[in-house]
Amino acid sequence: MSKIDQFKTLLTEGQIFKKDFLILGTGILDGEAVSNCPVKIPLKTMNRHGLIAGATGTGKTKTLQVIAEQLSLKGVPSVLMDLKGDLSGLAMPGEANDFILKRSATIGVEYTPQGLPVELMTISNEKGVRLRATVSEFGPVLISQILELNDTQRGVVALVFRYCDLHHLPLLDLKDFKRVLQFVSNEGKEAITKEFGQVSPASVNTIMRKIIELEQQGADRFFGERSFEVEDLARTKEGKGVISIIRLTDIQSKPKLFSTFMLSLLSEIYETFPEQGDSDQPKLCLFIDEAHLVFSNASKDLLDKIEAIIKLIRSKGVGVFFCTQTPTDVPDSVLGQLGLKVQHALRAFTAKDRKAITKTAENYPDSPFYKTSDVLTAMGIGEALVTALNEKGIPTPLAHTLIRAPITRMDILEESEIKELVANSQLASKYNQELDHDSAFEILEKKMELVQKEQEHVPLPGPAQRTASRTKQDESFIEELSKNTMVRQVGRTLFRELARGILGSFMGKRR
Repeated sequence: MSKIDQFKTLLTEGQIFKKDFLILGTGILDGEAVSNCPVKIPLKTMNRHGLIAGATGTGKTKTLQVIAEQLSLKGVPSVLMDLKGDLSGLAMPGEANDFILKRSATIGVEYTPQGLPVELMTISNEKGVRLRATVSEFGPVLISQILELNDTQRGVVALVFRYCDLHHLPLLDLKDFKRVLQFVSNEGKEAITKEFGQVSPASVNTIMRKIIELEQQGADRFFGERSFEVEDLARTKEGKGVISIIRLTDIQSKPKLFSTFMLSLLSEIYETFPEQGDSDQPKLCLFIDEAHLVFSNASKDLLDKIEAIIKLIRSKGVGVFFCTQTPTDVPDSVLGQLGLKVQHALRAFTAKDRKAITKTAENYPDSPFYKTSDVLTAMGIGEALVTALNEKGIPTPLAHTLIRAPITRMDILEESEIKELVANSQLASKYNQELDHDSAFEILEKKMELVQKEQEHVPLPGPAQRTASRTKQDESFIEELSKNTMVRQVGRTLFRELARGILGSFMGKRR
């Protein structure tokens, strides 16, 4: 048997799938593409997460685009976090040329250009469907981890949430959160001390500074109403999965906002989606481009939370895929959970680079046809080393792969095309309304105005009477807050409790 026949036999036997699959490309042996040697990924294991890695300019983004396309054609929706702004072309058909047609013929697939259903989204000033979440939905533990607070400061945050629950003060945005913190350390200090114990002003001041730091990265636009319902990410249109592209080009220099959003999205999906078990295809796939931004600025608590969610979210039928330059950008604890690995070329310009390549090669199965460390530096653009999990959870043979060309546009949309896409979006009309219901900030401001007016009309009493009067006014203020039946929790109360659930479930304190 020739070497090529042995190669084909190895790939074929390692990729015998009973269920549906994606064709990523064709195998390469000794630098030449082997026709009729497809490299396949079983759809059943796309909820086992994955990694797309490689140096700048090696084709990572196009591989991400190809996988998202193939998932959409199979009816699987996906979410793409687009930090470079080059994924919007998925909405428009690609253009055939001789090079692409020849490549497709070699791989053994038909090249049929077409646009796919795309929803543009944003958490900042980009055009698209606005994604928001309320402070209440985050809950005290997640908010504390994002702000990187110590145990004492976390206790203050927990107190604030508890107080707001008891007295029906909706925490919708950061303005509400800051106002309640001010109340705790100023006008409501005496009542808070009586009900919960003394609160350190130093702790409150530290929390306030942390919130301001988060606001400076644009989080004030993310926290608020209307809260986004994650079920809207798992949509299909005419049998094709909707590709939700979250446009993040203007927050590359704001890693804390990016990691905050990413973790909140994963948490909400985990708590909202029902258990799915091992089904024939995933319910949703998330692709996180420039993933090093998530991990390089995350605290240990935040990393622990990400690791916990990655381990557990698979049972909800959700796959998470990290796109970054080297596997070492992803913590080992997370890397070990990733079933699909697509490794594009790495460059060795320094001794440190060569050591990194050797370490990267150790992450992949051994192959009788390749010396992995050599192939890593020799691959061209649009080539990658690929290994996945078969339907029994066993890694497929490592294959040097010629990746197929995207069927959608390999360029960004024009500004006019973006405007038209957003204008025709049903979700944009649902979520892009500016809402500012009465919440903790407005309620406390009105109450304080009421107290001040009452004080202005009360004649000055003697010393003993003044003390008694002040005590009665304080009690009246707290009582009025607690009995205010006109205040309603704006937003999805049921989801807020679910979102709190994830914060308790990992800590063994589910409410």
